[in-house]
Amino acid sequence: MTIPKVTLYGYKFSVYTRIAIMVLREKGVSYTQVETNPFDPKDFGKNPHPFNRVSMLTHGDFAVYETRAITHYINTAFDGPALCPTAPGAIAQMEQVISIIDNYAYWPLVRQVFSQRVFSPTENELPDEADIAAGLISAQPALQQLESICQQGQVLNGAITLADCHLLPILAYFCAAPEGKSALKHFPNLSNWHTILSTHQRYQHAQFDANPA
Repeated sequence: MTIPKVTLYGYKFSVYTRIAIMVLREKGVSYTQVETNPFDPKDFGKNPHPFNRVSMLTHGDFAVYETRAITHYINTAFDGPALCPTAPGAIAQMEQVISIIDNYAYWPLVRQVFSQRVFSPTENELPDEADIAAGLISAQPALQQLESICQQGQVLNGAITLADCHLLPILAYFCAAPEGKSALKHFPNLSNWHTILSTHQRYQHAQFDANPA
């Protein structure tokens, strides 16, 4: 029987591509990665995503986009450790973590603090200090809610779920900026979670590398 090929279309610097990679690796899925930069006009047309975003996954003839949908598909379509809890409260909080990341955390933590402080210099651009300051303020409510969920212990408790896979690349990028690393220290449970996962091999696939392989 022919095993359908798994292909991930993504951008090497995208936290959402790294989220999908983390889930694929946690499940032990063999895959091929196709690099596509949604910000580069030269890559337009190479990306099969209907909105020219990342990431997108194909599994044989099946295609799925939006990272949340991709990670749920990987978790249910392949063997390997289950990345969803079974208790109703834990399932709800896992989904809550992912929603907080997508709706309230990604922009200030990644697009404002990380992108301005860390990524802009790699592109020979000056950081926008006002944007960094605004991002640090906007990040506080999201970090506080993640801290509360972490403290409750139903998820982000050492048992790897989709919530961990979504959150780790976000915080890895945030903490690549000195201001982000300092800000996280004010949330002890979340900071401890990040410290523990930072010791694992999976963290290497989450953190920023200006020249990723």
